Amino acid sequence: MNTAPASAEEPRWLTEEEQRVWRFYMHATTLLEDHLDRQLQRDAGMPHIYYGLLVKLAEAPQLRLRMTELAMHAKITRSRLSHAIARLEKNGWVRREDCPSDKRGQFAVLTDEGRQVLRKTAPGHVAAVRNAMFDRLTPEQQKSLGEIMQIVAEGLQPNEAGADLPWLR
Repeated sequence: MNTAPASAEEPRWLTEEEQRVWRFYMHATTLLEDHLDRQLQRDAGMPHIYYGLLVKLAEAPQLRLRMTELAMHAKITRSRLSHAIARLEKNGWVRREDCPSDKRGQFAVLTDEGRQVLRKTAPGHVAAVRNAMFDRLTPEQQKSLGEIMQIVAEGLQPNEAGADLPWLR
């Protein structure tokens, strides 16, 4: 039995072509993430998300970022980041430091051992990314994909305060 009010608008269902594109997108992104996770687990014993955290720290000034900023870069909740950093600390790849200007704030800092792991792992990872994605696309397709993903990302990341974004939870 339909309990929706009679005045409710009909959803804008996806067209057949939109449904086809959406399903290919979902299929491809799921397979790509699994492919990269398997490569990084095999080569470095870490999931893709952890590799991304190490890369962000390697790119940061003094190899350190505030935990909230790192969560924002990774697009994950602070709770998930805390768990990931604990695992990376256990491996000796990252350490936490208290923030001198904020008693509750902490920094994640890439260690020398973490830098070595990145140096060792990066060539295999870039080869996996290149093989899975860029080598399959023409330069024009790469440019189009970049433009499309930028539009989607910008549309999903509101600038207003109070937005429900993972790193704010």
